[in-house]
Amino acid sequence: MTERTGSPVPESGPELLLPAGELSSVTAAVRCGADAVYLGGQSFSARQNARNFSPEELEQAVRFCHARGVKVYQTLNTLIFDRQFPALEQAVRLGCALGIDAFIVQDWGLISLLRERCPGMRLHASTQMTVHTLRGARLLKELGAERVVLARELSLEEIREIAGNAGIETEVFVHGALCMSVSGQCYLSGMIGGRSGNRGSCAGACRLPWRAGAGRPDPAGDYALSLKDLCLAEQIPALREAGVASLKVEGRMKRPEYVAAAARAYRAALDGEPPELEPLRAVFSRSGFTGGYLSGRRDREMFGFRQKEDVTAATPKVLKALEHAYQAERGRVPLSLRLEARAGQPLRLTGSDGARAVQAEGLPPEPAESRPSTREGVEASLGKLGGTIFLPGECRAELDEGLFLPAAAVNGLRRRVCEELLRLREETAPIPFLEAEGAPEAAVPSPGAPGLRARFLRAEQIPLELLPELELFSLPLEEAEHPSLAPWREKLVLEPDRVLFGREEEAARQLNQLREQGFRRLLCENPAHLALAREAGLLAHGGAFLNCANSRAAALLGRLGAVDQLLTFELNLKDARQIVPAVPLGLISYGHLPLMLTRVCPAGPCRGCDGERFLTDRTGARFRVLCRRKRYSELLNGEPLWMGDRLGELEAFAFHLLYFTKETQAECREVLTRFRRGQEAPARFTRGLYYRSV
Repeated sequence: MTERTGSPVPESGPELLLPAGELSSVTAAVRCGADAVYLGGQSFSARQNARNFSPEELEQAVRFCHARGVKVYQTLNTLIFDRQFPALEQAVRLGCALGIDAFIVQDWGLISLLRERCPGMRLHASTQMTVHTLRGARLLKELGAERVVLARELSLEEIREIAGNAGIETEVFVHGALCMSVSGQCYLSGMIGGRSGNRGSCAGACRLPWRAGAGRPDPAGDYALSLKDLCLAEQIPALREAGVASLKVEGRMKRPEYVAAAARAYRAALDGEPPELEPLRAVFSRSGFTGGYLSGRRDREMFGFRQKEDVTAATPKVLKALEHAYQAERGRVPLSLRLEARAGQPLRLTGSDGARAVQAEGLPPEPAESRPSTREGVEASLGKLGGTIFLPGECRAELDEGLFLPAAAVNGLRRRVCEELLRLREETAPIPFLEAEGAPEAAVPSPGAPGLRARFLRAEQIPLELLPELELFSLPLEEAEHPSLAPWREKLVLEPDRVLFGREEEAARQLNQLREQGFRRLLCENPAHLALAREAGLLAHGGAFLNCANSRAAALLGRLGAVDQLLTFELNLKDARQIVPAVPLGLISYGHLPLMLTRVCPAGPCRGCDGERFLTDRTGARFRVLCRRKRYSELLNGEPLWMGDRLGELEAFAFHLLYFTKETQAECREVLTRFRRGQEAPARFTRGLYYRSV
């Protein structure tokens, strides 16, 4: 176990972070107990199908929240293409001008832009960046992130390891929809429907009927890619003890009543009270709730789908009660008040929220005709702050003897002080946005004709006689020491597991051993891999699952050590050609592309499994499920990508990668031969997204 070095956690305990897809959800979150809300503008948000916020509404939301001591985080958590950077810059400018408390980001290029142009803005690394290990979190800290939103698939022990040692705030999802795939590693919706989750337009194809095995799924019960909603309300003490800084509720596309129910339940849990879960279950669930991955148990009990009884549970009575919960203003901000009443002098009230002080004056008090006002009575009157954003702090009255203070006069001064403090608290505090300086990233010289590379899953797949034709090839770590490959170690790129849940130290030891045996290259598919390559002294080759989609991203990954970089296969060719190659860039040009990476197997149970099973969708199409040593599974596209007969359109790139998964050695040989000759595919194929847009 790594020695705990501590990570930032608010003194008051974990922050409660609620979603907002519209202004009414902001109100519901704040009035029901949120410490912070997260929301998206009308572009570059991973929930483009939510209503989201216009610039005017975004300003309203920020003013409303900041006045009440609630932080606002703006989601800019999609992949960005080069052509979008002018519009992205305007979105960033607006957020800075409004004093947004942090941007939540996925794209490497956006990280580069934010650190360069608005270094004073807080940066939170989205769960879309697949941060799931200690080294991955530390790498994002190195890049200037103040917080990482951890992958939802982590166990409590894995969360504790990161939160306690990364030296950076950690944010953990505690409630809401669970994606089947590890976030940032799902390409299913984009590939089969042209609506990419990485681009904010997920169509939720996983929520449709899917059957494990042959035959079309039965809509009454076959939902092999749908998990129940997450609920960790009863595990809040454990997460607090683990050092988590922020507890996040999913649901920017949900109604305000859902936000209110979640805020109330988790506020109670944080305050040490029993959380009220029935309203939360009634307003939205999928076959009830699951504790998710926190316990480390991953089985069929996690699966569920939206059924009739789930829908009808949200009765008008339930919704009305939840709506009522956020109609009235709730006091949140402690207010200190000091009243001075002197004979012959204006009545004076000073109010302070701890950061600002305001003063209001009234007419001089009159001598009392019968019963003079008392200090205790005036102080009690000052503390009547119901219906405002304020809570009574220290209320003190200083009165000369024999004076009478009309209640209307005291109330009027208090009202004026509250209104002026509210106005001041609503003022925005802009964050400087710097103008661009310096020249754009320089392109590496064109290498000439694109090189040819291959990725194999098993050593036995490799046609050894064709290895001289490949400039590089990759294999999983456990296959790399195959005796037949000893002469080819200079060309061999080590491929670690795509995700390293709980196994990062083991991977580090293994890489050090392989380096000592003469291996020199590592395929990097997530932030942890980049850190491991640097630590082990290996050349880093950036993989497609780093989701490199623009020039800035390619340049930043190069600075992090990548000697070359595969672009995401969610780019179309037109956008891919616009990327300035700060390092040599390549494309996957053949392969049954992995559309999902899952930590719970969709085709389980594991008993009797040979590591390969199938799912069938509602159209009858079959998708292979590859189990990677029971550590994670990959859902492969049924038809392989093929670009071998379009090589003339790919000359702008430095290399092609042929991505082999299930093929035999004979099939690998045929694909390699046909591709080198520029021939048509040997069987049915897809062009992927290279001629479409997502």
